Amino acid sequence: MIELKNNEVWFVTGSQDLYGKETLEKVAEHSKAMVQGLSKSASIPVTLVYKPVVKNPQAIADLCMEADSSPKCIGIIAWMHTFSPAKMWIQGLGSMKKPLLHLHTQYNRDIPWSSIDMDFMNCNQSAHGDREFGFLGARMRLAREIVVGFWQDAEVQARIGAWARAASARHDAQGMKIARFGDNMREVAVTEGDKVEAQIRFGYAVNGYGMGDLAVYVSHVTDAAVDRLVAEYDSRYAMAQELRSGGKGRKALREAAKIELGMRSFLVEGGFSAFTTTFENLHGLVQLPGIAVQRLMADGYGFGAEGDWKTAALVRAMKVMGSGLHGGCSFMEDYTYHFGGKTPKVLGAHMLEVCESIADGKPSLEIHPLSIGGKEDPVRLVFTAKKGPAINASLIDLGDRFRLIVNEVDVVEPDEPTPNLPVAKAVWVPRPDLPTAAAAWIMAGGAHHTGYSQAVTADHLASYAEMTGIELLLIDGTTSLSSFKKEIMWNSAYYRLAKGL
Repeated sequence: MIELKNNEVWFVTGSQDLYGKETLEKVAEHSKAMVQGLSKSASIPVTLVYKPVVKNPQAIADLCMEADSSPKCIGIIAWMHTFSPAKMWIQGLGSMKKPLLHLHTQYNRDIPWSSIDMDFMNCNQSAHGDREFGFLGARMRLAREIVVGFWQDAEVQARIGAWARAASARHDAQGMKIARFGDNMREVAVTEGDKVEAQIRFGYAVNGYGMGDLAVYVSHVTDAAVDRLVAEYDSRYAMAQELRSGGKGRKALREAAKIELGMRSFLVEGGFSAFTTTFENLHGLVQLPGIAVQRLMADGYGFGAEGDWKTAALVRAMKVMGSGLHGGCSFMEDYTYHFGGKTPKVLGAHMLEVCESIADGKPSLEIHPLSIGGKEDPVRLVFTAKKGPAINASLIDLGDRFRLIVNEVDVVEPDEPTPNLPVAKAVWVPRPDLPTAAAAWIMAGGAHHTGYSQAVTADHLASYAEMTGIELLLIDGTTSLSSFKKEIMWNSAYYRLAKGL
């Protein structure tokens, strides 16, 4: 379980000494009340921490240094209750590495028309205090989120919460470890990439392990442990007849359980948060991991098939962002199209590894031939994804930068039943439509593997891209190919020039 409440966002209010004791006490009182109020919001999943009002350059520098060194702080929210001369912030913000959200709000919703006086005006100066702070952010070219509106409004709290979720994902990646069982699927281009640059940019390390390393853990799993896990399978899923006790597939089910237990033990012992497999390297395993991968993803692990470590890292980030939200998150692949009818659709699936968190109803536990990989028939969960809005996202390495491509989609019921399709699936209509979305995706270089979610939105990923300094391309209901092509060209020029600025 991913617990976001363990993460802290520090609420920092800016002012200056010249306002005097009475006004500064009122500023602190208001700031504390705002932290208490925001902490009660269901939209904000992290712990908000009030920090004393900062009034001079040294206090600001000390606070920013403290935030960077704190293992719990994932970012700061800055708000200028009064006018806080922005030169005071240069040293602190210039060195701070944690994400920044600039909250442009004020303590009071309304102007007290009948009682407003200069004391009120002297204390409540956010309207121009935040503009001074905003100039410095622009001048220093700081990556930051800007949220504007009354702090008690649901929309403002939702935007703060979305940013906090993205900051949590960024924080989770610092020092994160990804296990790569086997190598990349041979001759495939898009799943390759620069692991060193990824560690510099995102913070996670990708390391390879031979399948024999995993096989040792699988071989050490006891029969008693397998018995307990198989009993859980029996009670939790709609079990195919041949996998039930006494069925001809029961032995394969036990082998699948053994793989899950061995893989889980390897990941836990090594402190990994994500992993990859490939069907081109299964040395020491009887079958390709199916239900093992599906259940590990459901527990929060990131996953990428065929050695796709970038998607494994992205799925983990989306798992963190979506923790506690309605709707799941999974590794996914655009598998085949339905061009018939009035609305062309995509059938998304994979050989085995689709997370049960996106299932509509109880999954069916089944065994079927794979016809690829040269191993015994693997056990897997079969289901159809819930209907509703979702996103597909792809992280690619362009050599000079990472690009995150996001497509908003609408998941629908399949036109007809698919009784012979032995895998989990989702059927969706891409926005704005399949021809435009697919052309834009290909134009941008999007991979066939994606992170899929009905919990995480494009706004979450936009914040994540901003704070990690990567390019974002969004394909949504307003996308046109001519504008999208221009955006790609403009972005290419910007990222090349930005390196020299």
